[in-house]
Amino acid sequence: MRKQDGRRARSQDGTSLAASKDVYRNGRVRPQRELLLSWLGVAITLTATVLAVAEIATLLQDAWWHADVGRVCEQLAFFGIVLGLVYGNLDYQFSRIGYFRRLLRHAPAQPEDLDEFLRQAPPVSILIPSYREQPRAIEQSLLSSALQRYPDRRVVLLIDDPPDPQDPKAREELSAARAVVRRVAETLEKEALFYRSARNAYLERRARSEPASECVALVTGYRRVAAWFEDRAAEHARRDHTDDLFVDLVLAQQASFYSQHAEQLLARAEQARVTEQDVDREYLRLASVFDVDVSSFERKRYLNLSHEANKAMNLNSYLSCMGRAFDVEQGADGSLALVETASERPDLRFPEAAYVVTLDADSVLHPDYTLRLAHVMEADDGAHLAVIQTPYSAIPNPSRTIERVAGGTTDVQYVIDQGSTWHNGTFWVGANALLRRAALEEIRVEGEERGFKIVRYIQDRTVIEDTESTVDLLDGGWQLHNYPERLSFSATPDDFGSLLIQRRRWANGGLIILPKLLRYLLGRRKASIGEAFSRVHYLISIPVVTAAVLGLLLYPFEQNLWSLWFPLTAVPYFALYGRDLLQAGYRLSDLLRVYVLNLALLPINAGGVVRSLQQIWTGAKTPFRSTPKVAERVSVLPGYVILEYALFIGLVLLSAFDLAYGRWLHASLGLFSAACFGYALIVFVGLRESVDDLAQMLKRPAGERGPPTVALAE
Repeated sequence: MRKQDGRRARSQDGTSLAASKDVYRNGRVRPQRELLLSWLGVAITLTATVLAVAEIATLLQDAWWHADVGRVCEQLAFFGIVLGLVYGNLDYQFSRIGYFRRLLRHAPAQPEDLDEFLRQAPPVSILIPSYREQPRAIEQSLLSSALQRYPDRRVVLLIDDPPDPQDPKAREELSAARAVVRRVAETLEKEALFYRSARNAYLERRARSEPASECVALVTGYRRVAAWFEDRAAEHARRDHTDDLFVDLVLAQQASFYSQHAEQLLARAEQARVTEQDVDREYLRLASVFDVDVSSFERKRYLNLSHEANKAMNLNSYLSCMGRAFDVEQGADGSLALVETASERPDLRFPEAAYVVTLDADSVLHPDYTLRLAHVMEADDGAHLAVIQTPYSAIPNPSRTIERVAGGTTDVQYVIDQGSTWHNGTFWVGANALLRRAALEEIRVEGEERGFKIVRYIQDRTVIEDTESTVDLLDGGWQLHNYPERLSFSATPDDFGSLLIQRRRWANGGLIILPKLLRYLLGRRKASIGEAFSRVHYLISIPVVTAAVLGLLLYPFEQNLWSLWFPLTAVPYFALYGRDLLQAGYRLSDLLRVYVLNLALLPINAGGVVRSLQQIWTGAKTPFRSTPKVAERVSVLPGYVILEYALFIGLVLLSAFDLAYGRWLHASLGLFSAACFGYALIVFVGLRESVDDLAQMLKRPAGERGPPTVALAE
C-alpha cells in the first residue's frame, strides 16, 4: 500500500463524521502530539512505579529482618497489586503509541487502485450467525452486508433458533427471521435483474457501440441506483440511533457515492477520457450493486451437523459444507440429514469462497468494508494474513446512559486493539472479520458429536472462541491484522442485565487459553517482547485487575504502603483515557462514569473468572450464552444484585471501621468507592429494577432459589 503522512491522507469514501467517529481524518487529532503525550505518560508511570517499588522494598526489607511473616505477606500482596495495575496502565499507553504510529503511516487505497482490484476480486461469503435476533437488527445486518461495494459476494444468515419450537414466541421469532431473508433477497433480486439485463444488452452490442454513447446509459443507470438508495433512506423509520447509523452509513452514503460517481463519469465522457475498457468495468460495477445471493441456513434442521449451542459451531457447520453439494435425506423418524453428492442438481450447494466474512447479527458494515479488507489480503505483503478486521465501534448517539458509557469503553478499546497490531499482538475480535479460507483449513480438526463426524475450524472450548482460534492460527505461522479505520459498528447492551451477560462471557476463558499462548510465545524464536507483553495482558487483564481492585478496596493495607507514588502511576492512564474519550465524541464527565461502571462490573468479572477456574478444575465446558437483543429489559441474576448491594454496604462499613482505627487513606478510598457504587446502583443497575429482580427470585420455589454464590457458577 502507498505510504504517506497520515495528516495528508483523506478518506475517499465520503463517510460522515457522525457515522465514522474518525476525528483523526478530520484534523482534530494530531498524532505527533498524542505520541509525545503518550511517551510522557510512560515516563511518568515508570518513574512513579520505580519510586513506589523502592519504598515498598524498604518496608519489605525491614519486615523481613524482623521476621514479621504477616507484614511480609501483606507487603508482597500490595507489591503484586501495584505491578498488576501498572502492567495494565503501560499496556494501554504502549498500545496508544502503536495506534498513533500506525495512523501516521496509514493511507487508504486510492479509488483507482480499488477499481483495478474489482476486476479480479476473489469470491467472498458473508456469514451472519443469528440466534433469536430482532428482525430489525437482522435486516440491517443483511442489507449492510448485501450492499457491499464488492462484485462476487454471497450473504448467508445462519439461523440457530430451534427449527421446530413449541413456544409461540420462539415460533414467531423464527418465522420473522426467515421472512426477513426472503424479503431482502426478493427486493435486491428485483433490482439486480434490471441491471443484469442492461449489462447483457451492452455485451450484445459491444462490438458496434461507442464509449461516449454508453456513458449516457451508464450515467442514467447510476442515477437510478442513487435514487433507489435515496428512496430507501427517506422511507426508513428513524426510531433510534441504530436506525440513524444505518440510514446514514448504508443508505444515504451509498446514494451520495453513486450520485457523485455518475457526475464524475459524465465529466470524463464529455472530455473523451472514457475507453472501452472503462465502459466494461462500469457495466460490471453497475450490475454488481444489487447482484448478490442472499439466503439462510439452519444447521439444527440436520441430524448429522453439530447441535452444540454456541456461535462457533454454528459457523463451523456451514464452513465444513463449503465447496460441497448435498442431498437431503429423511429418516424413518422424520429427521433430516445431509448426504454429500456429485449430482449436478443437488438439493443444497454450498459455493466455495476465497474469503469468509463473519459478522454478528447486531452489526452494521461500512459499504467498503469487504473491498478494503480484501484488497489488503490480496496484496503481496498480505499473503501471510489469516484474519483482517476493523475492531468494532459502538453505534453513536445512544439515548441511555449505560449504553453510552459502555460504548465509551468499546471505543477506547478500539484504540488499544489498533495499537496492538503495531506490536504484532492482534487478537481476532469476533464481532466482524474477514478470514482466509486456506488458513482456516490449516487449523481444522475433526471430532465426533452424537456419533457423527464434525469439523471444527473455530474452537469452542471456551466462550471466547475467537481468542483461542487466534492462538491456533499463530501456531500455524499465520498473522492477524487490524485495518486502521472505523468500518464496522455493533450494538452495545442498553441495560445492566444484558451487559452482565456480555461482560461475564468476556471475562471467562482467558486463563484457560493462557497455557496455549505461553507455549506459542516460548516456542517461537522471533516473538518480540512487545508481542508477548500485549498478548499476555489481553488474556490476564480481567482476572488481574479484578483481584487487584477488590484487594485494595476490601483489605486495609498498612498506611505506610500508600505512598504518593502509587496513585501517581495511574494519573497518566486516566488522563490519556479521558483524551481518547473526548476524541471519540464523548464528554470528559464520562471518564468518571466509565470508572463507576468498571467498579460495578467487578462482581460480574469475578463471576467470569470463577467460571474459568471451574472449567480448569472440572474440565466441563461453560455453556455459551449470547448477549440478549430484546426490546424488554433483561433481568439481572439475583445473586449479582445481592453482590452489588453487598459491596456497597460492605464498603460503607469498612470505611467506618477504617475511620475508627485512623486509616484515613483507606477510609477515603472506601467512601469514594461506596459513592461510586451508590451511583451505579441508581443509574446503571436501577433501584426499582433490583427490587423486581429480587422479587422474581422470591417467587420461585424455595429449592430453586439458591444462595448468591450459585449465581457465579451458573
